[in-house]
Amino acid sequence: MENRPDLNKLFQSQHKAFRADMMPNADKRIARLKRLKSLLKENRQRLIEALRDDYSARSAEETQLLELMPTIQGINYMCRRIQRWMRPERRRLPLHLQPGKAKVMYQPLGVIGIMVPFNFPLFLTCSPLATALAAGNRAMIKMPETTPKTSELVAELIHNSFSSDLVSVVTGGLETSIGFSKLPFNHLLFTGSTTVGKEIMKAAAENLTPVTLELGGKSPVVIDNDAELKETATRICIGKTMNAGQSCVAPDYVFVPRKNQERFISLYIKAFNQFYPTITSNPDYSAIINDSHLNRLNYLLEDAVQKGATVTPVSDESVSDGCRRFKPVLLTNVNDEMAVMRGEIFGPLLPIIGYDNFSDPLSFIQKHKKPLALYYFGFNSDNRKKMLEQTQSGGIVFNETTIHVAVDDLPFGGTGSSGIGQYHGREGFYNFSKARSFLIKPRFNSLRLLYPPYGGKLAKMITNFLLR
Repeated sequence: MENRPDLNKLFQSQHKAFRADMMPNADKRIARLKRLKSLLKENRQRLIEALRDDYSARSAEETQLLELMPTIQGINYMCRRIQRWMRPERRRLPLHLQPGKAKVMYQPLGVIGIMVPFNFPLFLTCSPLATALAAGNRAMIKMPETTPKTSELVAELIHNSFSSDLVSVVTGGLETSIGFSKLPFNHLLFTGSTTVGKEIMKAAAENLTPVTLELGGKSPVVIDNDAELKETATRICIGKTMNAGQSCVAPDYVFVPRKNQERFISLYIKAFNQFYPTITSNPDYSAIINDSHLNRLNYLLEDAVQKGATVTPVSDESVSDGCRRFKPVLLTNVNDEMAVMRGEIFGPLLPIIGYDNFSDPLSFIQKHKKPLALYYFGFNSDNRKKMLEQTQSGGIVFNETTIHVAVDDLPFGGTGSSGIGQYHGREGFYNFSKARSFLIKPRFNSLRLLYPPYGGKLAKMITNFLLR
């Protein structure tokens, strides 16, 4: 049995503190965000080293570019906008309810639960935490057990920077996660697999807790005939190999015109070897998080081969540094019977599918579950319009991959099996707020004209005018 913290005691402490300060002002919220920013900046090297140790090999530059930088930029973005977001919004008051004022204020929800995955444990802790604090909430965070050193360090740093009734961090395994998901949060955000997300939603439903689920999804890439193939291969390669493909928005499979398939493969391999001339002991190339996920990737590869896939390694090198670095592989002749085409890959395996007509990838995407991200490379305005209007996904990016996650002013979230709800930017502020309507009436009461007894001439005139 794991040593679980008293989750209910932590929750009740935060709930009580929230009731004592239900609408913190903008200055207080900004101060909290700046404290979080300082925590990250002052402990940058410790965080980089903890992640490196958890992964066995984690690029320091990737930790800075993919985790620390977008978090800090996001905090800066919110600090500049909190006062504006907090202002009550004026809304239209119907003529027959005049005079008066109708407004909407965005009120903090209370205590937000945040469940963090292993792939970007800093960004996926601190980005939603910053958004929750910007909206005036308190937060409890469940860190992943698969990154123990990072999780313990984050818990230590948060504890040293925030009171536990404002922000608290818990660590632990499955039992802690189950107990955490059953708390009566005012909102619960979970990032992880679709399978686990369903269980989280069931647990939250017992308390009528609203959820934001950031789940997986097989994010397709469609390359059109007029795409600049060399640049396209380069951009897809970097999106697929950063963090060794362990990203929920990494390209999961690629549609390429059949006539360009072999050239695309050649250009992809060339791009990879320019990025990573060696794999063994290369500090720029990250490893797989643990043996379980390494074995899972090997199974996906073996299953695809057994069912007829053609394997093209991107390098002839044998990885021999004792770390869990996985040599990227391209797969052709794939089909839906293969496990690699049924679930999210979450690693540097990349299926490539040749097509003859643009309707083929379009139809394939329409018939499969809605992805978290969708990528199109090309400049055909008609086909771009088809991608926008005839498909559904959490987000769509043209001529690039993954970078939409780092755009502070764009909401991020899935749809269908890839997620529920969204956060980041203004939408994140709204997601962790209650849009509370309020109406103010003056002493003069025009509604008296419509009070019973009914049938007066003026009342009829007003009624007929409003029903016109």
